[in-house]
Amino acid sequence: MAAKGGTNSLDRHREVTKVDIDEMNDGVDSWIANEFSGVCPVRDLLDRIGDKWSVMVVLRLGRGTERFRALLRAVDGISQRMLTVTLRALEADGLVHREVFDTRPPSVAYSLTPLGVSLLVHISALANWAMEHESEVKEAQAAFSAKTAKAAGEH
Repeated sequence: MAAKGGTNSLDRHREVTKVDIDEMNDGVDSWIANEFSGVCPVRDLLDRIGDKWSVMVVLRLGRGTERFRALLRAVDGISQRMLTVTLRALEADGLVHREVFDTRPPSVAYSLTPLGVSLLVHISALANWAMEHESEVKEAQAAFSAKTAKAAGEH
């Protein structure tokens, strides 16, 4: 379906078929069968890892074990307090392993658990998608802003 005066931006992407969508939704079938009742496992997880810092920390730990100070330097803009809170939450969810070394002063290293690595696969795919499509998203945002500004000027 072409947009008025041009081509649909979706024309540049692989067509997603009903079979593809069904396969993508296989994991949520039981929740759908319950008529979306109860706690949504997707929302529950996104509430915990969808904050400003968790994804960045998981991506960084995907490169290997890091000591606290190295993580603090590597994750641009995060405060010491927020890194501590984020790491504790990720550890509580079983995504991050914390190892304390008996040194003076004590040092701590963090790594992804097998569960964290399994999440990393999906987060990395999302990060790669975001980097690949950044310009398209910015173009769409600019077009939307122009369209809404024009519509506001017409009224």
